[in-house]
Amino acid sequence: MDKEEMKKAAGIEAAKFVKDGMSIGLGTGSTVRYAIIEIGRRVREEGLNVRGIPTSHATEEMAKEHGIPLTDFAQVEILDLTIDGADEVDEDLNLIKGGGGALLREKIMAANSKRLIVVVDEAKLVKQLGSTFPLPVEITPFAWEATFRRFKSFNCNVEIRRTKSGDFYVSDNGNYILDCKFEIIATPELTERFIDVIPGVVECGLFVKMCDTVVVGTQTGVRIITD
Repeated sequence: MDKEEMKKAAGIEAAKFVKDGMSIGLGTGSTVRYAIIEIGRRVREEGLNVRGIPTSHATEEMAKEHGIPLTDFAQVEILDLTIDGADEVDEDLNLIKGGGGALLREKIMAANSKRLIVVVDEAKLVKQLGSTFPLPVEITPFAWEATFRRFKSFNCNVEIRRTKSGDFYVSDNGNYILDCKFEIIATPELTERFIDVIPGVVECGLFVKMCDTVVVGTQTGVRIITD
């Protein structure tokens, strides 16, 4: 299978975890997109009864397009599961997320779900986080320069995320995102704690001990990894 076929196979497999009557979190990204399409198919063709909460405006529009009923946390106390993507997955199922810019909402969703199921292609599996992908950090626009300088003093290369036109990227929450390239992140839990207490930081893209199942699309089929 090529990369897109791997993503599709993983997304369809992940959708099998969704059962009738569930409230589910709908993640953001190119791989989880296939899970959303498959869940929508099951809603239309099989009468699957679910309620979804999207992690981004883009996912909300996709869920509506495919006929998935939506709800919110005013109506749902806790989600049965969330299906989401990741930019990196290490051997302990810790994650880097936020390449799609939805890391804050994705972390809120994961923290309020009984299960977090991550769908990726095999290229996203790494021995240590930070080896292939920069760590996204969502920050407030107010005094962003000061927050940026704090990260410049760390042992990482940091850039403020921009759109293709060169403007600052703005998240669905109205915030900016820093992309921080560490050589490796040897201690994800300590790094997450260290970053989260920096004034101006809203959230970072380290998801530590939050994921229990990873559905991986490989060249030879789908592989499921559990903690």
